[in-house]
Amino acid sequence: MLVVGAGPVGLGLAGDLGWRGTNCLVIEQTDGSIGQPRQDLVGIRTMEFCRRWGIADDVATSPYPRGYPQDNAYVTTLNGWELGRDPEPAMEDQLPPPQSPQMRERCPQDMFDPILRKFADSFKCVELRYRTRFLGFEQDADGVTVDVEDLESGRKYQIRTQYLVGCDGANSKLRELAGIEMLGNPALTYTTNVIFRCDGFEKLHDKAPGYRYIFIGPNGTWATVVAINGRDQWRFSIIGNAVDRRALSEAEIRDYINRAVGVEFDYEILSVLPWTRRQLVAERYQEGRVFLTGDSAHAMSPTGGFGMNTGIGDAVDLSWKMTAMLNGWGGSRLLDSYTAERRPIGQRNVDEARDNLSRMLSPGDNDALLDDSADGAAVRERVGAEITQAMRREWNTLGIHLGYVYHGSSLIWPDGTPTPPDEVMTYTQTARPGARAPHVWLKDGRSTLDLFGPGFTLLRLRSGAPDCAVFESAASEIGLPLDVIALDEADVSAAYETRLVLVRPDGHVGWRGDHMPSDPMAVLDRLRGVAAEG
Repeated sequence: MLVVGAGPVGLGLAGDLGWRGTNCLVIEQTDGSIGQPRQDLVGIRTMEFCRRWGIADDVATSPYPRGYPQDNAYVTTLNGWELGRDPEPAMEDQLPPPQSPQMRERCPQDMFDPILRKFADSFKCVELRYRTRFLGFEQDADGVTVDVEDLESGRKYQIRTQYLVGCDGANSKLRELAGIEMLGNPALTYTTNVIFRCDGFEKLHDKAPGYRYIFIGPNGTWATVVAINGRDQWRFSIIGNAVDRRALSEAEIRDYINRAVGVEFDYEILSVLPWTRRQLVAERYQEGRVFLTGDSAHAMSPTGGFGMNTGIGDAVDLSWKMTAMLNGWGGSRLLDSYTAERRPIGQRNVDEARDNLSRMLSPGDNDALLDDSADGAAVRERVGAEITQAMRREWNTLGIHLGYVYHGSSLIWPDGTPTPPDEVMTYTQTARPGARAPHVWLKDGRSTLDLFGPGFTLLRLRSGAPDCAVFESAASEIGLPLDVIALDEADVSAAYETRLVLVRPDGHVGWRGDHMPSDPMAVLDRLRGVAAEG
């Protein structure tokens, strides 16, 4: 299969395919260098995938300093008033929550991409081809013919592939050529990101160190600055509106930065990136043998850090299904489930990101905010308390990252239990079909998540759990990879509830029960996309 785009989602897809032993070619028109890191948070579910790939320690020990404070502070300027603060420990002082063996990590794209690139490149079945531009494609019943250009030599040639995947970003050419429209709001704000270098930036002001400062003026929230590498580089974002789309001059940019800090100082502007904050989801994620993942399928505000992490979830869902088709055990309906499973998650996360933006912009007009008076102090106290409370939803999103469930999927055998609430800030583990299989620490120090490999996993829980030979025989007959693991640990039994639990190759529960099904093949057929009804 051919993947267009070697950003974090394209590299994650290639790495997951390689981990499953599936041939993959990735083309990327750039040389892979990152001028502006667009992503800096590796979410907890993505870290669980990194754990299964064996690269979690690489992410945790990336060059980002683990001792750097992660506070979010709300200020008028860095030399003005501090309105509020959400304290957040440095990464070295954080621990995984009870629901996961991992925790989210601060690892910007210019540090994360090289880790993913090394991982993907470690597999002989994966080829990464940089400085290669995607030009177009034609598909037929048997495959896709892709036109590309070698940008070093100028040579144009064709690649024949069974499946084509677009990981080529929010302005995806592949999506355009596939005739897939984006639905939603194309312009929430026109924003400008500036990366600048300044040694000793923290000494220019009297505020306690933090990862992010959000600037609020009499007319509302207007900028943010984040410690993009935790040392000497800072990302300053000038939050525009949805109307005024124009390039800012360097003089204007410097005026904004000086206004935010409250003093003039020496710094070097490394890069400037005007961009459009969007709220868009593709009408569908598939057109025949052509698929969309990541920003090509959903373009969202970075408020919340959901974009790349949602894309990695897309990649893992698509990867196991592509592998099943290429290895001959996937059913005719398997790939059709990709849009059905992932698009609702994309819509959910896009909407939550939009709402986070609204909360960040919620202070609105407060004319007396900067007045050095009793009235000004009262306004500052109110605004600070309100935005601090409102923004806690963005900083605490365990439910968004771990709690997505594939409700109504044709690849899930429902068990009739109630649908769990879709929470944002909290997350209660469940082994209900469609949900992520719960994490429980085993007596030997592993997580239950460590039991799940590239194929299906059937857990036999508690003593006296039914024999699964018929399941194994059915899987063997159709070539479906299945591991059967027996466990008799009380904590695992309590979390998974039933004596038998069948976990899909993406770590989501597909079926569970206390007794063997009357027709194990019917269950496997449904989970591999052969049968639509159960």
